[in-house]
Order: sequence, then C-alpha cells, then structure tokens
Amino acid sequence: MRDFRDAKSMAKALRAVMAERDIELTHGETLEIVARQFGLDDWNVLAAAIAAEADPIKAAAADGLQFTRVIPILRIFDIAKAMEFYRDFLGFHVDWEHRYGEGMPLYAQISRAGAVLHLSEHHGDASPGSTVFVWMRGIEAFHRELLAKKYGYSRPGLQDTGFDARMVQVPDPFGNRIRFHEANSESP
Repeated sequence: MRDFRDAKSMAKALRAVMAERDIELTHGETLEIVARQFGLDDWNVLAAAIAAEADPIKAAAADGLQFTRVIPILRIFDIAKAMEFYRDFLGFHVDWEHRYGEGMPLYAQISRAGAVLHLSEHHGDASPGSTVFVWMRGIEAFHRELLAKKYGYSRPGLQDTGFDARMVQVPDPFGNRIRFHEANSESP
C-alpha cells in the first residue's frame, strides 16, 4: 500500500495515465494533485512532510561507514520503579526482557516512537547519573501527556534552550536524565 512518501512515483503514474487519455499535465501539476489527495494544501507542504520523515541514519559517510542505531544503556536498581517510570509514565513499551537465569539481574529493551533504550540491573553495564539526549517531534503534546498522568515524582517543564529548541527533561528514579528536545526550526 502506498503512502505519502510515494508521492513522486504516484505523480509520475498519474501523468502517464492522463497522457494515455490525451490529457497533458506537467509533473508539477500532478504533484499538486497528489498533495491534495493526501489532504494537504500543495506540493510544498507534502514535500516538507516527506523531508521530515527522511531518515538521516541512512546517509552513509564518504568512506562507506554507517552507524545504524545508537542505544543507550541506563542502570536501574528496582524493576517495579523502572516500569512505573519508563512504561507507565513515559509511555515506553517493553520489547523484551532477558535474564541469564532465575533470580539474575534484568536486562530489557524498551521503545517508543523510534526511541530505543536498554535498562540494566547489571553492575558493569552503566553508571547511574547518565543523561540521554533525544530529538523528537510533538514535544508540546508529549509534555501535556506527561503532566496529565500526575506522576507523583516528576512534573517536568517545557523550556526553551539556548540553541533554538525546546526541552522536556525528566529524571528517572535512578539518577539518570532524559532530555527530550524539539527544534524550533527545520533542523535537525
């Protein structure tokens, strides 16, 4: 099934079909039609949406080196507290859990909307007091969501930074901090 990221190929197909019926349209005209089919005002709005969805990770370096994902590991000391914070308050989903055996420390992966974190009870995996920097979109809605939960241990603010972005910082129960940022302009 096609979606808005297929807009250029959809416009090309539309132009070909119309040409078969002796109706000549420019590529630009067909792009405008496709944008309207997605409920947008014009091609510029659709092009901006496509650019916003582009994955910068896929851009390989000149030497062919490419990092595909960075996953921070955060130290936890209490599984119930960790789940209350990360799952119930922040809205992350538990993707998987691992223990080497019964009664052994937990190592888990959690995720939400493209962000992935590893939580570990293992002594050597991470130090408490880490900070994770997360770029995101929709920070105002996320901030409202967090405040609406009335979590007893955190009422994060939405603040301007000194680098053309807004931030919601949340400290976890183990001394780690997650700084969610949204750029005020088109970058990053």
